[in-house]
Amino acid sequence: MAEGSDNIILRYLKRIDEKVDALREDNREIKQRPGLLEQRYGLLEQQYASLSSRIDRIEARLDRIEKRLDLVEV
Repeated sequence: MAEGSDNIILRYLKRIDEKVDALREDNREIKQRPGLLEQRYGLLEQQYASLSSRIDRIEARLDRIEKRLDLVEV
């Protein structure tokens, strides 16, 4: 009888161990996600800065064109 109960306990311990391993893996994935989001956010900020710079240059060119063609008062 003691051997049978030991076997049941070992099976339950094995199941618990498997569940703990699965939780650890889930936790590892959850910890990685914020890092990936921060990287993507950083890339978006770089792209935004690049686009802002390009828009500023286009605006300056447009201002020069308007002045050259006398479309606006100087």
